[in-house]
Amino acid sequence: MKGPLFYAKILLFGEYGIIKDSKGLAIPYNSYQGALKKTDKLTAKTKDSNKNLLKFYTYLSNLKTNLVRFNLDEFKQDIDQGMYFDSSIPQGYGVGSSGALVASIYDKYATSKITVLENLTRDKLLKLKEVFSLMESFFHGKSSGLDPLNSYLSLPILINSKDNLEATGIPSQKEGKGAVFLLDSEIIGETEPMVNIFMNKMKNEGFRRMIDEDFAKCTDACIDDFLHGNIKSLFGNVKNLSKIVLDNFKPMIPKRFHTIWQKGIESNDYYLKLCGSGGGGYILGFTEDFSKTKTILKDYKLELVYRF
Repeated sequence: MKGPLFYAKILLFGEYGIIKDSKGLAIPYNSYQGALKKTDKLTAKTKDSNKNLLKFYTYLSNLKTNLVRFNLDEFKQDIDQGMYFDSSIPQGYGVGSSGALVASIYDKYATSKITVLENLTRDKLLKLKEVFSLMESFFHGKSSGLDPLNSYLSLPILINSKDNLEATGIPSQKEGKGAVFLLDSEIIGETEPMVNIFMNKMKNEGFRRMIDEDFAKCTDACIDDFLHGNIKSLFGNVKNLSKIVLDNFKPMIPKRFHTIWQKGIESNDYYLKLCGSGGGGYILGFTEDFSKTKTILKDYKLELVYRF
């Protein structure tokens, strides 16, 4: 048995903002993927995955919902026969490792599932997101369901608000000097503690106002610029976003990256922003000259995501 591949995802814009109902843009990232497989001989790694699937099976068995039904007998049988999730997606890196797993389980075991081939109306997208939110809450405490949705559809998703999603197209990549890239913090991040810090900050009126007036507006402008290919304007807005994040989300940025974050803003050579909830994992970068940025950040591991 070898299941279909499900890809990693990158939330280009909208981290934390989507919790508060502002816009977001998520894209599939095909450099990393995962698939369900079976083996007779479980190694230490595959045994861990197999055990996790058993816990997930128990969670789904106790789920009280009319939204979705699973063929749980088949799922359990496959687990007993050595099924595991074979994934290259790094965990705790903000690129949707649990999302790909959730998408693969839904694809294989959900009965009367919504498929990628049908006309994906807004209602169908919302229903899928709701199902995935329930499923992925097993991993994160509370999940938006966006990561599995992106992985399942393998399409860019524009989040206009909680109740308004659409599959979208993004401009095709150009062979230019500019790029979106990932910077590896080489620290594993945990979503839940970071979201808790954010929720505590939201109790402060000044922070709430900053989210509504500065962060959300700037994020929305970045998304519009990116989707319409307004590159000059995009870099101006990404610079502002980078400043807002550095000033207001310091606990989510690993300490040793505060200086290079600031340097990027001052030099205009590159701009950094959070990739997912932060605290470690990947940091997302934007640059108008990727080869120059690679030289400046030669002590760090960079990965190309998208070319301008």
